[in-house]
Amino acid sequence: MITRVACIQTTATPDMAAGLDRIAGFVADAAGQGARLVMLPEMSAMLAPGPEQRAAALAEAEHPAVAAFARMAREAGIWLHCGSIAVGAPAAGDDRLANRTLVFDQTGAIVARYDKIHLFDVGDLADGQSYRESDRYRPGDQARVIDTPAGRMGLSICYDLRFPHLYQALADAGASVLAIPAAFTVPTGRAHWHALMRARAIETGCWVMAPAQAGEHYPGRRTYGHSLIVSPWGEVVAEADGESEGVILAELDTDAVTAARSKVPSLANRRRFTGP
Repeated sequence: MITRVACIQTTATPDMAAGLDRIAGFVADAAGQGARLVMLPEMSAMLAPGPEQRAAALAEAEHPAVAAFARMAREAGIWLHCGSIAVGAPAAGDDRLANRTLVFDQTGAIVARYDKIHLFDVGDLADGQSYRESDRYRPGDQARVIDTPAGRMGLSICYDLRFPHLYQALADAGASVLAIPAAFTVPTGRAHWHALMRARAIETGCWVMAPAQAGEHYPGRRTYGHSLIVSPWGEVVAEADGESEGVILAELDTDAVTAARSKVPSLANRRRFTGP
């Protein structure tokens, strides 16, 4: 099975309405070029300083981005992976937000949800910035694999990329495509983005779709860009630049998954062992 897919690279800002308008144009463009599955980056609708991001993070049923994404999918007649958005999802004694993926089918119905499991808590990056994602977001605890027009897809978000056991579990559950929407920092992107994306594809024999945020979002916040689509053999088949918004496309062939796994059957060759 061969399916045309698209990753959209955006430069989200504190202006959600303007961001959603730009995304709608890119979704229509991707659909016009034959994409049946379109993916957006992490925090696709809006990137803002903490207080502004929190104020805009309404409950899913009230969130303007959710209604907008459903309409885009329905009008274009495509499946739309929203990357992720910040939603209000309070739990008992915990008012933190959720960094949530929503996947919409061609009717605009939500067919899957995934809350980011691994949160980016790090200080003293090369550019002097520090991040404590867990101060604002509550981690998810459930991995997800769903059936899509491009094959069985394992869901993840950005920092999840650094935890290979998650992707092995997704592949074990039948994933042939890995979704890794991101908003990577510039220093970590330069050092690790391409290597990690190719490694996740090679280790699992899966296609990787990694739409990314790019450029300057507000003063003091820049992201790396370089949205990627990577083959199960680890080849970069489509890549965006480090600054511009836009669409990249590729043909995903499920036979390539079978071929890669037959050449290097590392998933099948794994063995249990006693730790040191």
